[in-house]
Amino acid sequence: MSKKKKPELKHLEPEEQLKYEIAEELGLLDKVLKDGWKSLSSKETGRIGGLMTKKKKELNKSR
Repeated sequence: MSKKKKPELKHLEPEEQLKYEIAEELGLLDKVLKDGWKSLSSKETGRIGGLMTKKKKELNKSR
């Protein structure tokens, strides 16, 4: 079994980069790298989406 490497975050779109960072914070990155984004439950996906929205709002307020 070969494990996929973590994608180069520098070469991703900012939104995609944020998604991977949040997945890592939640401890879901290994699952995503092994089985893909479709392997996440709706609860896990919703949590990632909610945190992405929260961080985007925080970034826009600071500008």
